[in-house]
Amino acid sequence: MHAPEPTGATFHGTTIVAVRKDGKTCVGGDGQVTFNHQILKAGARKVRRLHGGQVLVGFAGATADAMTLFEKLEAKLQEHGGNLQRAAVELAKEWRTDRYLRRLEAMLIAADQTSLFLISGNGDVLEPDSSVIAIGSGGGYALAAARALMDRAELDAEAIVRRAMEIAAELCIYTNDRIVVETL
Repeated sequence: MHAPEPTGATFHGTTIVAVRKDGKTCVGGDGQVTFNHQILKAGARKVRRLHGGQVLVGFAGATADAMTLFEKLEAKLQEHGGNLQRAAVELAKEWRTDRYLRRLEAMLIAADQTSLFLISGNGDVLEPDSSVIAIGSGGGYALAAARALMDRAELDAEAIVRRAMEIAAELCIYTNDRIVVETL
């Protein structure tokens, strides 16, 4: 599932893809940060571990906004005993209704051993029909590549994420090949 960007938001400079396969959950992202037509940083870390390493989160959008959302999601995970679905729903509700938070321009992918979610400021908490989800400028490329690779028995979730990110980096000018991958 590749989610459309919220109205008015343009998230350049990133690709995040998540895959669940054979009991493994993997989230990967590139490191490029772009401002207008300049690359400001090539090695940003847009994929993080939360809740004692049990939840993986990747972001597309404004970095400071994403850091705020990571903190909020961590708090919701604590509040709901690590239940990712409940934490994601509560974060989305707060994000949509809070006057400060609703101005944040970012999207998140959050994953644990059993679930993948896209969380947005529009109040969306979307779980893909397949075991693949992607966001950001190169999200469509990474999603297509990952879906095509899912049938390859010799590839695990991490290999699929890495290859999908490499393909996105070859096609999307806002995505680079400085890939960070986290696996559960």
